Amino acid sequence: MVDAPAYPAPTSLSPSRVEAFTSCPLSFRFASIDKLPEVPNVAAVRGSLVHRALELTMCEPSDQRTPELVHRCLDRAIIEYGTDPEMCALALDDESTAAFHDQARRLLDRYLQMEDPRQVRAIGLELRLEASTGALSLRGIIDRLELDDDGGLIVTDYKTGRAPSPNFEQRRLGGVHFYSFLCESVLGVRPKAIRLMYLSSGETIEARPTDRSVQFVTTRTNAVFNAVERACRTGDFRARKGPLCDYCSFQQWCPEFGGEPALAAVEAPLRPGAVAR
Repeated sequence: MVDAPAYPAPTSLSPSRVEAFTSCPLSFRFASIDKLPEVPNVAAVRGSLVHRALELTMCEPSDQRTPELVHRCLDRAIIEYGTDPEMCALALDDESTAAFHDQARRLLDRYLQMEDPRQVRAIGLELRLEASTGALSLRGIIDRLELDDDGGLIVTDYKTGRAPSPNFEQRRLGGVHFYSFLCESVLGVRPKAIRLMYLSSGETIEARPTDRSVQFVTTRTNAVFNAVERACRTGDFRARKGPLCDYCSFQQWCPEFGGEPALAAVEAPLRPGAVAR
C-alpha cells in the first residue's frame, strides 16, 4: 500500500512560481499549496498600477499615445484601483497615497524616456498563454507582445523594481525565456527577442531566444516540478533564508526566524489586510 502524499502536487507552474520554489520551498508551500492569503506590499501594488496604466496606453491608437495620454491612463488606473482589495489593504493615509501616486508617475516618466509608445506595434497585452510539457502545464502572462519593423515577434516585460546585478541578470531573463517557449508552443513562432524594461532605472535588458534557451526552459521547469512533487510527497518544504525574506508574507511562521509553520494555516487568514491570491 502506497502512503498518500502529504500535500497535493500542483498540475501547472508559472515563471513566478518556479522562482518562488527555488527561492524558498516553504514560502512556495504556504502560497501555492496551502493557498494562504498574503499581505500586499506597496511596491507590488504600485507595479500593478503602472502595468495597468501601460496596458490602457497600448489599447489606444498608436498616434494618440502622447505623454499626456500616458498620464491620463494612469489617472484611469488610479480610479480603478480605488476599490481594488490589495490597494485597500495597504490602508494608506492621504499623504502616503499622494506619494504612492507620485512614484507611479515618476516610473511612467522614466518609461517615456526609454521608448516612444507611438512606435510600438502591440498585438497582445496581458496575454495569457498555456502549453504542456509532458504531464505538466506551463502558463504565463506576457505584458506585451509586439511586432518589430520586419514583422518579428518581440516579448516585452515591464519591471518596476530594481534592475538585477550582472550575476542575477540571466536568472531574471529565464522567466522571459519561459514566455518565449510559450509563444513558440502556442503561436508556432519563436520571438526574435525578449526584453526586460526596468522603469526605475531606465535600463533595458534584451536577449535572443535560441534552441538552447528554449530547451533550458523545459529542462529546468521539469526539474523544479520534480522537486515540487517530491516535497509534496514527503512534506519536506525547507525554508531558505535569502534577500526576499524581508518581503515575505509568512516570515512570522518561518523556522529560520523562530516561527512555527503549523500555526500559519490558522493565523494567516486572520491577519488584517490579508488578501487571497
